[in-house]
Amino acid sequence: MNFYPWVLSLHVISVIAWMAGSLYLPRLFVYHADAEHGSVQSETFKVMERRLLKAITTPAMIASWLFGLILAFGYGVVDFSQGWMWLKAALVIALSGFHGLLTRHYKAFARDANDKPARYFRVINEVPTLLMIGIVIAVIVRPF
Repeated sequence: MNFYPWVLSLHVISVIAWMAGSLYLPRLFVYHADAEHGSVQSETFKVMERRLLKAITTPAMIASWLFGLILAFGYGVVDFSQGWMWLKAALVIALSGFHGLLTRHYKAFARDANDKPARYFRVINEVPTLLMIGIVIAVIVRPF
């Protein structure tokens, strides 16, 4: 049986879930930054952020990497002599770094130690969109 379509489908599904979490978590941080420490609203945001990060975004990132590596090395669908693949790899690594940044902010909010204003989170909320645009263009257009 050919599992390639299943692995590709699971890769795309996990990437979509990872992107959804990467776009939504900074938006939660925007509102959480304006909530008073210890308030019901702040505690509600903590629960939402924990569930989003630990139950959806992090597992989706791990699955994206796993299925992507299986596609690249198990099925040989990637030609590493082409520049688009290296661009995609660099952008995915940057997205993973952004995930690490979100995790750091999540931990700060959990300790009531966030020192960033809501405006900061509004700005970084654009980062995953820009990375996603670059990744999609690299994979579909393959500019080099």
